[in-house]
Amino acid sequence: MVLKFRAFKATHDPETCKNFLKGHVSVLEDYGITNITTNNNLWMDMDCVWGVVAETEDGEMVGGIRVQLADGIHPLPVEKAVGYMDPTLYDMVKQFIPEGVGELCALWNAKKVAGMGISILLTRAGIAITNQIKCKTLMGICGGYTLKMFKKVGFVIDNTLGNGGEFIYPNEEYIAWVLGILNAKELETAEDYDRERMLSLRNTPVQEFTEPSKNNEVVEIKYNLLIPIKSTGNE
Repeated sequence: MVLKFRAFKATHDPETCKNFLKGHVSVLEDYGITNITTNNNLWMDMDCVWGVVAETEDGEMVGGIRVQLADGIHPLPVEKAVGYMDPTLYDMVKQFIPEGVGELCALWNAKKVAGMGISILLTRAGIAITNQIKCKTLMGICGGYTLKMFKKVGFVIDNTLGNGGEFIYPNEEYIAWVLGILNAKELETAEDYDRERMLSLRNTPVQEFTEPSKNNEVVEIKYNLLIPIKSTGNE
């Protein structure tokens, strides 16, 4: 399979935003989840939101991820999700704003590419673009089913928050962990291979790479992770 990964800025590409939200909502509904804090359209008009989408060669969007930079105006999704359970989270974000702090959020992939390992590829790509938006510290919130993957790319559980890092979210059936990459620039907490791939994507944002797949299917990714200055549609 051949997929195209491309970066975008929310306020410059409304069509991509609409398709992103449609795909994300569809995946969440499949799991019976409706109260995720990233599951809304408010981010589309924020000047502090960027993302990466995965598309087939004929332009069908099959996955995506977003990065939201804290701007002191719009709360990060993690603040909205669990901040009321532990208000020290607000202070933590505020402390890091001057040097650039953001959140990796809204990761999803369509059923047609399930089991192919697209999630970790999107996660790496999302982290890779943070150098273009001056984000030094990256946060996130994840469930148990993605915790191992997030650790691979360098996220660490912040045990000072919640109950040893744990929060009941998005409902009583789930436990989520608030995570952080202490240095989104050096990525020293990532596993060697993941760090190598992320730095490669950062140094060469336009590249083609054959990625190994979980189900033994070869996936060729055509990356274009340069964030456009203006909307270029789906070109």
